[in-house]
Formats: sequence, C-alpha cells, structure tokens
Amino acid sequence: MHASTVPLEPLLGAADPVVFQIVCPAGRSAVLLTADHAGRAIPRRLAGLGLNERLLDTHVASDLGIDGLALQLSARLDAFLILHNYSRLVVDANRPPDAPDSIVSHSEAAAIAANVNLSPGERLQRLEEIFHPYHRRIGAELEARSARGQPSVLVTLHSFTPVLGAEVRPWHVGVLYGRDDRLARRIRLGLEREHGLVVGDNQPYAVSDASDYTLLVHGERRRIPHVELEIRQDLLATEAAQQAWAQRLASVLEVALAEGFPPLQARSRFLG
Repeated sequence: MHASTVPLEPLLGAADPVVFQIVCPAGRSAVLLTADHAGRAIPRRLAGLGLNERLLDTHVASDLGIDGLALQLSARLDAFLILHNYSRLVVDANRPPDAPDSIVSHSEAAAIAANVNLSPGERLQRLEEIFHPYHRRIGAELEARSARGQPSVLVTLHSFTPVLGAEVRPWHVGVLYGRDDRLARRIRLGLEREHGLVVGDNQPYAVSDASDYTLLVHGERRRIPHVELEIRQDLLATEAAQQAWAQRLASVLEVALAEGFPPLQARSRFLG
C-alpha cells in the first residue's frame, strides 16, 4: 500500500479533553456566546507541539481571560455558551480552513516546528477532529433555535494583548463587524458612553473573509444580528475584573437588543 493511503491514527485519544464545552445549554437569552480561543489544550499525540509551558501560558496559545469572562457573561444573561478547548496553535477555530494561518508554523517570536511540513492528511485530520465539530455544534444550535422560534444573536468573545511587537494598543475594548454593523454600532455607542473607556471600531483587528470564520459563517451568512467583542487582556487579569466586564457587557447588550432587529420580532424582554 502506498504510504499516502495509510490511515492516520486518531489525533484525539481517551485522555484528551473534549473539543468544546457547552455552558447553559437551555439558556433563555437570544444571545448565543462563542469563545473560539478559550482553551490551550494540545492533543497528547502532538507532545505539546514541542513548546514549553511558559509559551503556552501566553496569548500566543489562547485568549487570556476570555474563558472567565465568557462564563460570567453567560450566567448574567442566561445565555448559551460554547467554548473551544484547544489551542489556536493546533488549528485556529476562527480561521477559514484554507487560510495560510489556519495552522501556523510561526507565531510572533516562536517557531512551531511541529506544524512545519504537515502532510495534507495531517492538516485535514486537525480540521476534522478539532475544527469542524465545534462549528457543526454552533450551526446545529442555531438551526434548533430557529426551528423552535427562539431568536438568535451571535456574540463572539475574544481578548487581545496590550502590546504586539512595537505597537502599544490604546483600546480597552474593540467592537468588530463585517458587512453588517447593526448590532456593533449600538454596542459601540453604548460603550462609548462610559467615561474614560477607549473603544475601537474594528480595532485592533478588522473582520474579513480571509481572516475570520465564526462571525461571518454563523452570523453574517445567517443574517442574524452579530458582533465580535475584543477585550484587552490586562483588563481581564483577575476574577473581579472579569466580573466587572461581564456586568458592563451585559448591560450594554441588554440596551442594544431591547428594540429587536428585523426580521426578528421585538419582545418586551428580548434577552429573556
């Protein structure tokens, strides 16, 4: 048998974490929360990608503080939450599968030798075992909500490092969107009312078809209200800080959603 036709051993074993975690599965809120980069797990078969623990504790491997914020926000809103458990260094859950940085071989100052010269089969395996199950679950949830007449508003949560290379980032929070800014505009205006808060409009990143997946596939293409929120990581360093941001974001979301969005039907408690 030709070597290329030999099936690969499964990437995930019994000792590995599940691909994603669901919190508040029966949440009554219209909001559906996602955290694409919440986890830093690496399949045992990949031997930590050859990286040291110090690097895996940094923003290179995951969005620091976003898991705690997401859990707090889910509880405040009574909202369905899905958290991806695996590091973006294995495969990025928020990149199109054919994007060059779907599986990175170099991240900032760190080379990721284990990701160099992957075969097409190895790349496909990471997508099939770690990327697609997460997105199928998001899609299934949105379909189920639509079938039972429950409105859906997609809110994707991320965090960003205060300094990237030589760039010092002044924003406390970024409000991101693609072609549809209905929800983003309301949220940005709500956040800007808070004295001293520096709010980025599609900063520190801009959403694009080449660099983003979750917001565009599950929000924009489904024509449901959607927004990506990026909070600076030093502002999420403690549980108290995460609680404060969860309260802030919950309040802004409640106001932004109070009037509903066409074609969704307005409700007296849109989040309830």
